[in-house]
Amino acid sequence: LLEAKSRLEMSTKLEQLLTPSEYDEVVKRLQILHMLDQGIPQRKIAETLGVGIATVSRGARARKDRL
Repeated sequence: LLEAKSRLEMSTKLEQLLTPSEYDEVVKRLQILHMLDQGIPQRKIAETLGVGIATVSRGARARKDRL
């Protein structure tokens, strides 16, 4: 993964490494972080992405820990 030089290459490597459902989960979690960074409310994120509020809250905690 560290050798990937583009988004496409990273995506291809992740698709080879993960099952389709794992890949989709990673994508959703990255979307959660991106939406949190944009200031979108947690409940709106959960509704938009079709995930539970606990999943969004977990992302918010991870985001807070990385800052």
